[in-house]
Amino acid sequence: MTADHCTTLVVDDIDTKRYIIGSWLRRAGHTVVEASTAAQTWERLAAHQVDLVILDVRLPDMSGIEVCERIKAAPRTASLPVIHISASAVDVTDRTHGLRQGADAYMVDPIDPGEFIATVDAVLRYYRARRKAERTAERLAAFTRTSLAINAAESFDGLAEVAACGAFEVFGTPTAAFIMPPHRRPRRTVCLDGDPWHRDFPAGLFDRLARRTGLRDATGTEVVRIPADDWRAALPDTAAEGDVVVVMSLVKKGRPPICVAIQAPDAMDEDDTNLLRQLGQTLALAMEAMRSYSEEHLISLTLQRSLLPETHPVIPGWTFAVRYEPASDQAEVGGDFYEVLQQGDHVLVAIGDVQGHSLHAATVMAEIRHALRAFADEGHDAITILGLLSRVLQRYHDNETATMCLMTLDPRTGALHVANAGHLAPLYIDEDGARYGKGGGILLGFPVESVGSEEVVVPPGGTVVLITDGLIEDRGISLSDNLERLASVAADVDDDLEEFSDRVISEFGPREDDVAFIALRRAR
Repeated sequence: MTADHCTTLVVDDIDTKRYIIGSWLRRAGHTVVEASTAAQTWERLAAHQVDLVILDVRLPDMSGIEVCERIKAAPRTASLPVIHISASAVDVTDRTHGLRQGADAYMVDPIDPGEFIATVDAVLRYYRARRKAERTAERLAAFTRTSLAINAAESFDGLAEVAACGAFEVFGTPTAAFIMPPHRRPRRTVCLDGDPWHRDFPAGLFDRLARRTGLRDATGTEVVRIPADDWRAALPDTAAEGDVVVVMSLVKKGRPPICVAIQAPDAMDEDDTNLLRQLGQTLALAMEAMRSYSEEHLISLTLQRSLLPETHPVIPGWTFAVRYEPASDQAEVGGDFYEVLQQGDHVLVAIGDVQGHSLHAATVMAEIRHALRAFADEGHDAITILGLLSRVLQRYHDNETATMCLMTLDPRTGALHVANAGHLAPLYIDEDGARYGKGGGILLGFPVESVGSEEVVVPPGGTVVLITDGLIEDRGISLSDNLERLASVAADVDDDLEEFSDRVISEFGPREDDVAFIALRRAR
């Protein structure tokens, strides 16, 4: 707010005095608005964007002291500087009272023009600094909120949206965020008035901006101002009017950068530029973290699915249904697995879960599954196999644990031997309802080997269900409540085991953890 752009309201009921004061201000570069009464003062303040009020203490309809009090009390004008002038209330007591009631300066006649303009400049200088500090504080608060929202975003579109809306809140001007999600088209999120919308953008835009910023072969963050014509040539459907200021940031070579563009404000100082640079860096770091996680999640998911059996043996008189349900897109892959193996005249059915959620957990799961097959082919019984698997973990992954339920089925008689190492107990379903078997057993990987064991017979028409804990673990809900819920849902068995499996899994909705599921049914 320089003098050339300062609008000053002069309030005095004497025309000559208003003219003289106004002439001093105009020569100093001010735009002058005049009022002769308190009532006109409110009208002028409502009609003009006033930066300073020169206020006579004695007005015909109200004391200037009271007018000042009301100006300072109204939220819209509370930060408006006021200078009192008076030819009658000139005592120290009068001046002290005026200043205590809110005036920023108090001058008495006769007024020296030079002193008057110096006083005006001093008051404006103070308010310029105050408004800049307030504006900076507001923008920093908005930037903090935006940074938190960026780091909490759960999708690439969500990331771009909070960045664009946050830039709009910080700078108060139309904004757009440009990102290149992995395996997807370039995405632009525009925020004109707080309501964002998404649109693609030309793939060559990043190359054009990289040439301007110098980030073609280097990492870093750069801020550049782009003339309106050049910006429209690069982005013909832009919503910006006039020049734009763009921040481009690249945190890792070989990756696409991110950009945030704002319609150039009327005045953009070094603090604003640094704030935009920090916003770009925050978005770039969050984008890289989400991109790296997304790639690891995809690799883990592909690996885990590739390690699970594609088919299971066909056993006369028995039907099998298996499911592997990955967690939501933003959750990590874990070590859930299942296996159905025909071993001579018996069938080996296994389900397990390696501790943790990561690519490492998935690779440990693969080792256990391959070891399980090898030990089964050697002819070991289920309890021996669990002991051998526990020793494999102790020897090669001494900081890992896993749970496993291993069942040996005689399909001719329905006899089922269950060996359990810390896994959830099987759920048995027959015409009498649903009930859980025995659990127990020490987790694989502990030096103490203790296996839970039971012998049951699956009757004709009976069903056995095995799950990993991802199906029934919910925050705020006890495990026992969800186990009862599972038993209640599973008790209603229909003839189609595939539909039954889908219905049971869908009952619990999207999961935060992976789910492995096996159901086997004996024909009637």
